[in-house]
Amino acid sequence: MANQHLDQDEFDAPTREAVPPEGDEATLALLQPGQRLARGVSRYLRSMGFASVEEFVPARGLRVDVMALGPKGELWVIECKSSRADFQSDCKWQGYLEWCDRYFWAVDVDFPTDLLPEGTGLILADAYDGEVVRMAPEQKLPPARRKKMIQKFAMDAARRLQRLRDPRPGRDGLLLSPSEGE
Repeated sequence: MANQHLDQDEFDAPTREAVPPEGDEATLALLQPGQRLARGVSRYLRSMGFASVEEFVPARGLRVDVMALGPKGELWVIECKSSRADFQSDCKWQGYLEWCDRYFWAVDVDFPTDLLPEGTGLILADAYDGEVVRMAPEQKLPPARRKKMIQKFAMDAARRLQRLRDPRPGRDGLLLSPSEGE
């Protein structure tokens, strides 16, 4: 059965086959373990109709590994933990709860999941995919905060896309000579 969400955005269609399999391995070699998990989580979420932004800053001093916006406007935060030490050094995660409807940990199959707190979701992932194995409880955001977060999500995603297309924004190619523009 084909997933209805894969073809939602025709903009993505030309890029699906753009990276040959051997290029994928070279890309993976550059990623840290947590970034590999984030990639797999983002792929999984996309198959579920979500859009995701990695290393999203919901508020000053906070940076979540993956922020996901669902097809019904739901906001999920996913923190990717690649090891016991990585998890134990995370002292900010509870500050993320007020910025999402559901909070998840994403770990690989070898992670000791008994370390993860109750009342949070769990996604098992690798660099290629993921799967929710424990749904996080829902704590709906207040409407004003949801609106603010969705706007911030959209602006951040659009700016990132723009930077990919134009890494040096500005007036590099001046349409007017310097004297005409003054």
